[in-house]
Amino acid sequence: GGFVIAAGRLDELVPIENAAMPGRTVIQWEKDDLEALGLLKVDVLALGMLSAIRRAIDLVNGFRDRVNASLEPPPANPGPALTLAKIPPEDPVVYEMIQRADTIGVFQIESRAQMSMLPRLRPESFYDLVIEVAIVRPGPIQGDMVHPYLRRRQGAEVVDYPSEEVRSVLERTLGVPIFQEQVIKLAMVAAGFTPGEADQLRRAMAAWKRRGGLEPYQQRLMAGMQARGYRREFAERVYRQILGFGDYGFPESHAASFALLVYASAWLKCHQPAAFCAALINSQPMGFYAPAQLVRDARAHGVEILPVDVNHSDWDCTLEGRGSGGGDRGTVPPETRPPALQNTPALRLGLRLVRGLSETASHRIAAARQVGAFTDVQDLSRRARLNRGDLKALAAADALRGLAGHRHRAAWEVAGVEDASPLVGLDRFSEHSPRLRAPSAGQAVLADYAQLGLSLRQHPLALIREQLRERGFLSSAAVADRAPGEIVRAAGLVLIRQRPGNGRAIFVTLEDEHGGLNLLIWADLAERRRRVLLGARLLGVVAEIQRAHGVQHLLCRHLEDHSDLLGGLAVVSRDFH
Repeated sequence: GGFVIAAGRLDELVPIENAAMPGRTVIQWEKDDLEALGLLKVDVLALGMLSAIRRAIDLVNGFRDRVNASLEPPPANPGPALTLAKIPPEDPVVYEMIQRADTIGVFQIESRAQMSMLPRLRPESFYDLVIEVAIVRPGPIQGDMVHPYLRRRQGAEVVDYPSEEVRSVLERTLGVPIFQEQVIKLAMVAAGFTPGEADQLRRAMAAWKRRGGLEPYQQRLMAGMQARGYRREFAERVYRQILGFGDYGFPESHAASFALLVYASAWLKCHQPAAFCAALINSQPMGFYAPAQLVRDARAHGVEILPVDVNHSDWDCTLEGRGSGGGDRGTVPPETRPPALQNTPALRLGLRLVRGLSETASHRIAAARQVGAFTDVQDLSRRARLNRGDLKALAAADALRGLAGHRHRAAWEVAGVEDASPLVGLDRFSEHSPRLRAPSAGQAVLADYAQLGLSLRQHPLALIREQLRERGFLSSAAVADRAPGEIVRAAGLVLIRQRPGNGRAIFVTLEDEHGGLNLLIWADLAERRRRVLLGARLLGVVAEIQRAHGVQHLLCRHLEDHSDLLGGLAVVSRDFH
């Protein structure tokens, strides 16, 4: 949305009508007409990460308040509540995490392209994040700004400036124009553009891909720079960079606003990982990763994950005290956890993950639970006024395990509620209860993914590791033990396919039971094996191991579709990108 400002009454200048949404109005002219008239138009854009950060902060404060209320006596001065403004700035622990590219879920820097850049750029300050946000964009990439900046930052290339005026514009970015404002200022100080001409150049930069029209500026820039003693090579490089900004370059102010959210989300991931993961799931859909990967990453960071349970779960994911039972305590041993993780709460998965369960029904479950825990399926059905579909969805999601024991028992008891069977209401441990075998490990994993989109049990590929081994595929852990330059065969579930703006390569992320594999696929191979690349759920590759700056890539030489091995496991990949 947005708004338009005029010096006087707006309705005397442009036609205005009521919008479909109550309380809103629409101006009938398009933006170009408003601009021609000289009216000020301000866009107001929304970001899902703003909602996720707000939810994470609310979870942190709510959990702290509950802990303080349970203490005897309560603390006299519990301290200020966490807000976005109170997140401690320039935390070196947060920057260490970012430098490792440990950024799943973090705003803007969670893509494969950004993760590949982070260990090379190694952000150490807020302004480094501003540059990071802006530099991994089609504009700077097309304008050949990325590699010169990295070489200069790493001390491999000397930073020089053709004049002091140019130094004043480019010194903060080591002589490389990364932001739109820098290009505009260069046109003024090096080519003699007036402020009005520079603004016209800015507008032409944004539109030249669609309408053209930069040619007159090329002549003006070249002539102006050469007249002021700059070499033709420098003038041509500036013009190439201007062309690059036509492919989406960032203003510095925009990048700084985004960098604030980068840092805030990274701080939450680092110091409040349970709240951060819960907030991301509660804010879906957003970002690159499905809840399954967000949960797996949180567990790898020591977060205890508690399953969906009608006696504990709300609609949203919530925080509980550690050791509440029935959860996974993460893979980081307590004695080796960073201090920030020692007191981290557990994450209780919410009923929102249960496919087929309505939000209204989940709120009735939570309301009915206020007077006491449910004792059996019949009690749940009666007090929460659940219909047959809601009960079946809960049983399939294993959210009735505390009432019925396991999925098969839960399905039996739900069928009893549906049929008004005399078995309903009998104690589940009585001699009259049917003896139903619990699901196997494989059945449980499949059912978890089918109904929740994730599993807290085995990773699905662990169930077919032997078949993968028979086809010659190494696990991601085995690949990590091989030397750079070796040719390996590996396979995994396809999580992400990403094509950066330069179009020369495609990034693909695979996952198996041990971790992730980052593929680099050149455009010619991607085109030859396009059907496999876009259609495979279980992708096999023959690739060369490459490692640099702590980042491992597999440079692919061949792609294979092995989705036939999934069989019933195909359900696990239906939510992946």
